[in-house]
Amino acid sequence: MTDPRYLKLARLLVDYSTRVRKGDVALIEAIDIPDEFTVQLMRCIREAGGIPLVEVKHGRVSREVVRETGPRHAALVRDLELHRMKKVQAYIALRGSPNASESSDVPGEKMRVYSKTLRPVLNYRVNKTRWVVLRWPSPSMAQAAGMSTEAFEDLYFDVCTMNYPRMARAMEPLLRRMKKADRVRIQGPGTDLRFSIKGIGAKMCKGDRNIPDGEVFSCPVKTSVNGTIQFNAPTLYSGVRFEQVRLEFQDGRIVRASSNHDKKLNEILDTDAGARYVGEFSLGLNPYILTPMCDILFDEKIAGSLHFTPGQAYEECDNGNRSAIHWDMVLIQRPDWGGGEIWFDEELIRKDGLFVPRDLKPLNPEQLKK
Repeated sequence: MTDPRYLKLARLLVDYSTRVRKGDVALIEAIDIPDEFTVQLMRCIREAGGIPLVEVKHGRVSREVVRETGPRHAALVRDLELHRMKKVQAYIALRGSPNASESSDVPGEKMRVYSKTLRPVLNYRVNKTRWVVLRWPSPSMAQAAGMSTEAFEDLYFDVCTMNYPRMARAMEPLLRRMKKADRVRIQGPGTDLRFSIKGIGAKMCKGDRNIPDGEVFSCPVKTSVNGTIQFNAPTLYSGVRFEQVRLEFQDGRIVRASSNHDKKLNEILDTDAGARYVGEFSLGLNPYILTPMCDILFDEKIAGSLHFTPGQAYEECDNGNRSAIHWDMVLIQRPDWGGGEIWFDEELIRKDGLFVPRDLKPLNPEQLKK
């Protein structure tokens, strides 16, 4: 028997997130997820008048694809995938994770070659298709969240099928403020960071890009970032878990970086010239997500958090930075995580994870959950 929650989620992805219309080709990338959900998603695409195109992948196989890659192989994969991506109007990626560390032993140089070579595929998908990406609940994710598998699945479907149109309406005042803001200051334990977002713009993420969703993002002017930021949420990159990442900036560039894996951290930040500059600044506000689980699609939406992102900037809020990486690092500012403040042009916007101005208070968790 198919879980009845599958239909609700599939319809959200097809009708709201990617807005599949008659004649659209929709690519489904299904990685370690139940066949039953892939089938349900295909049926919803067809009901909307679209044409489903399906690729089924598995994490262990994908590890082997990259483990012995080389320039010729990566270029072949890029050419094939880019050709296919140019044939679709919508893209839905469902990513299961039986083992979040599956790629931890892939040589760093192989990962860099593959990521840099395939970057045009990601760029085209982000900028030219209607896309949405989501994780799939697994025992490993439940374990990372400190929950039973059943409890985590219940949380997952509550989060992923929440009232995103209502959230979007509450985000609009924050969007307007970020579009008009110039100077930003972030303060907290180990953190005192200043930068400008003048003229960059802002974008709401309201269930039409990631599921779960709940953030409003902009991007620093490339050379404006100065100071230090100490992240308190663990982060997973290339299968390696990093903790207590600390970045020091001078005129936009990361000049010092430390963590529990200093060498690996700096290897990633040396992938290319753009990896030491920042491509995104965002405020997370999903009221159902409170605890990091080393899964960025969840962690970057944590209520009372922000993320600051070494690497590639999005064209929607572009500072011109280009890189093969885009690494969202999360700082939680609720009191139970040490607190902190965010200021726009000398106005206090958020304190200890709660929005302060009257027009932003509907974004606080007790209001968004109503």
